[in-house]
Amino acid sequence: MKKITATPLTATDFAPFGDVLELKDSPDKIINQGMCGRHHDIAALDFGSNGRAGLSLFNATPRALPYTLDMVERHPEGSQAFIPMSAHAFLVIVAEDLGDKPGQPRAFLTSPGQGINFHRNTWHGVLTPLCEPGLFAVIDRIGDSANLEEFWFEAPYLVVSDQNVRSGTS
Repeated sequence: MKKITATPLTATDFAPFGDVLELKDSPDKIINQGMCGRHHDIAALDFGSNGRAGLSLFNATPRALPYTLDMVERHPEGSQAFIPMSAHAFLVIVAEDLGDKPGQPRAFLTSPGQGINFHRNTWHGVLTPLCEPGLFAVIDRIGDSANLEEFWFEAPYLVVSDQNVRSGTS
């Protein structure tokens, strides 16, 4: 089984696949009588011409590292954001598109407090929390047309952690 090493999630490394959702160094503006910093417009949400934004809650069963990756998916009609509702790390897997099939997968481990937004048509792994609760707010496209493609690998990958990546049990 081929191994993939999960590395810390950074905006630069993740940019080809989507947006890292996290606080900026300083807020864009202070609102609510000076009691709230607004970090404005941090993701490029895209729902196509025949869809709308939907907000759902997902309650996913936690997984563990090492993790066996046998399938990735993508959403050709819209972006998809995962926003954790707890301060725990989670695993993010992505792959470049190589002519309607995924290339070599890459794995990232978020820091507590980070979320992600996959760009439209980005190959990615399923929602993969590493500890309880696996509760996430998910913003994605709602519409009548099909918006899910799956790709099953002939041989699965084993996603492992390196020593510089914190465990999911923060």
